[in-house]
Amino acid sequence: MKRIILLSAIAICSLSSMAQNSDNTLKSCLERGLQNNYSLRIIRNEESIARNNSNIANAGMLPSIEATTGFSTTLDNSDTTPRDGSGKTSQRNITDNTLRAGIDLQWTIFDGFKMQADYKRLKELHLLSQTQTRISVENFIAVFTAEYYNFIQQRLRMNNLSYAVKLSRERLRIVQDRYIIGDNSRLDLLQARVDFNADSAESVKQYEQLMTSRIRLYELMAERNVDNKFIVADTVIYTDSEMDFDELWQATLANNASLIAASHEQRLADIDFQSIASRDYPYLRLNAGYGYTQNRYEIGNTKQRSDWGADIGITLGIKLFDGKRSTQRRSAKLAIANAELEKENLELTLYADLNNLWQSFINNKRLLSLERQNVIAARQNYDIAYERYLIGDLSGIEMREAQKSLFDAEDRILVAEYNTKLCEISLLQISGNINQYLK
Repeated sequence: MKRIILLSAIAICSLSSMAQNSDNTLKSCLERGLQNNYSLRIIRNEESIARNNSNIANAGMLPSIEATTGFSTTLDNSDTTPRDGSGKTSQRNITDNTLRAGIDLQWTIFDGFKMQADYKRLKELHLLSQTQTRISVENFIAVFTAEYYNFIQQRLRMNNLSYAVKLSRERLRIVQDRYIIGDNSRLDLLQARVDFNADSAESVKQYEQLMTSRIRLYELMAERNVDNKFIVADTVIYTDSEMDFDELWQATLANNASLIAASHEQRLADIDFQSIASRDYPYLRLNAGYGYTQNRYEIGNTKQRSDWGADIGITLGIKLFDGKRSTQRRSAKLAIANAELEKENLELTLYADLNNLWQSFINNKRLLSLERQNVIAARQNYDIAYERYLIGDLSGIEMREAQKSLFDAEDRILVAEYNTKLCEISLLQISGNINQYLK
């Protein structure tokens, strides 16, 4: 029992030290997390990759220029017999050397608008990557905000349990005094001690829950010193009472990041169809080069010959038959239809989710109002019970029931407040307004 009392005292002291300082607001913690969180840093790097890739070079719009050089040699043997019947001539190990150097240019000037489609696709992929980064950021804000208020909930519950321990300790003191003078039985004393130990044990377990939430917050902020105290500025869980369902739905249609991503997917499907349709057009290619060639001959009248100069050519062509083209065209049209259906299905899902969240939000607000009334009644009930207990008009079991009723009412109001806050966070996230926690 001494160990439990000691741990409870440590928990209470830790909470007291937290109350003395309040450096961490939700906004400041979010800013640190958005800057340091490893998952967000990775997704931002992926967005940078998509931005770097969205250029005309990757779309094939620029020419390719290649510098080449080469050297070749031949080693031949020959036997020559003239028609006039004169003597046969033999030559062995004849060496001819050729040196080549040049610059070649190849440029597809027109390919049926495929290059333009590829460039639009790269730009659209960059926009989609930006939207995916936004989705990750909004998910982080929602998760962190929920954990931030969970930490506040656990801290308030810790305060309630600490108060319950204080009440149980006072009851144990009263029973001990009465037992000494003979007004209470040993059974009453043992029951008071059991209740005190039970409350102390709950306080210790709750302290563990509080520390778990603190560590989770440090993990989200990518802070390695998880043993440091986490002191928050907020002491209560408050909710936004100015929300309107119609405004939330209109904001969802305009700002929801998943809907925006679905629109990007639609445009990508259209671009893929344009890329396939480009095969119906002719293509025009330009080839140009400038080269130098040097030949050295071991036999013959010419010992060395050098050639240099430019060449240029234009190729115009059209693909007359491609067995895969019609199949790919049909598949691309089906992909466009699927992208549109997926967006419509997403809108329906979001509308259903928004309705469910709204109903939960309204119901939790009603529960919160009822629980606030219950807490007032439970406190009055406890005060009356305590006065009757002091004068011996109430048994220890009845006193314990009054105390438990007060704690349960305080615990239920914390649950109702936190559940209402979770609904608010989800409503803001689905409507694309979750960034307001950064203001």
